[in-house]
Amino acid sequence: MIYLDNAATTQIEETAFDAMLPFLKGEYGNASAVYELARDSKRAVFNARKQCANVIGAAPNEIFFTSGGSESDNWALIGAYEAWKKKKSEHGDRSFVHSGQGYSGHIITTAIEHHAVLRSAEYLESQGVAVSYLKPDCEGFIKPAQVLDAIREDTFLVSVMTANNEIGTVEPVCEIADAVHGIRKDILVHTDAVQAYGQICLDGYAGHVDLLSASAHKLGGPKGVGMLYIRDGVKFGPLIRGGMQESGRRAGTENVPGIVGFGAAAENSFAGLDAKISAETALRDRLLAKIGDITDVIINGPYVEGDSAKRLPGNISVCIRGIEGESALIMLDRTGICASAGSACTSGAREPSHVLKAIGRADDEAKGSLRFTLSHHNTEEEIDKAAEILTEIVLKLRERNRF
Repeated sequence: MIYLDNAATTQIEETAFDAMLPFLKGEYGNASAVYELARDSKRAVFNARKQCANVIGAAPNEIFFTSGGSESDNWALIGAYEAWKKKKSEHGDRSFVHSGQGYSGHIITTAIEHHAVLRSAEYLESQGVAVSYLKPDCEGFIKPAQVLDAIREDTFLVSVMTANNEIGTVEPVCEIADAVHGIRKDILVHTDAVQAYGQICLDGYAGHVDLLSASAHKLGGPKGVGMLYIRDGVKFGPLIRGGMQESGRRAGTENVPGIVGFGAAAENSFAGLDAKISAETALRDRLLAKIGDITDVIINGPYVEGDSAKRLPGNISVCIRGIEGESALIMLDRTGICASAGSACTSGAREPSHVLKAIGRADDEAKGSLRFTLSHHNTEEEIDKAAEILTEIVLKLRERNRF
């Protein structure tokens, strides 16, 4: 098997697996209890909080563990709305009430966000919130000026992803956050960093954004655990109510093994980040060069050889004319190659990717999309083999489609 779908999930790193093992058996105490067995779990959770905070330059008390990136995104958007609504109510401002239609207010996001953000935005629209969906340029970039131009008097949240999960574009999130806060400090800035956390340098991001989402299984940690960074001082209520776990902001017994694995994976990724970026960028460039030998290939997103500042180092997204991506994926799978057409969360969808349509791809081009997301665990031999097999598959599909 040649695994080239690391944006969907990664294999668990040995350091994360080893860190989890004691808490799956002997160290099984509930982290909220008071006896010594529980205190071991509590200390392990706090250590993981520090490890995850270090990646973005945050304080441990600003990290809140969740079940994954989607929960974190939902919490960020819905929590921001609830906090804004409460603030308005406490100040006796009734001008924001729509009779029989919920509350007004306004958020700004983009047309290329992950569906966890887009569906949360749609929910807020059902509550009477106005949503501006900013359109990117042809490479997937959102400019700070676009965000500033969209701000209204009742804007309470801006949500722009750090890196796009399909085409790999790395957005100027810190610039956007600084621009927004430069004119309105009361507007919260959220970024979905699920694809970027542990993949590119995010050191210092906590000094710019108010909210940040991440997920363990994208960087060699276990599935089913994520986090939401909430800047200290931001008034933010819970999404899940019940007990006092996570400082009363996220009820439910802590997933201690998962949290410990997340922390270990974050620390491991952070420590070896430069080497990881260098290895993945080289493999990405190697595969793109070989895919470039196939005619009628469009690279989606920005691409400059050797660059990992504007595009995720391990991301390749292409549209190949004359084929259907779904057919190519089936044929790749039969040869033991794992890839995707886009986000794993939209597998099976018949409509072309909303991201590709937003950057201007025609429907017939978008239907020929393929995404290869590489890891530092991949080898040059795997890359060369995948390119060779893909070339053969494209030729077969194009020949078949001629008749």
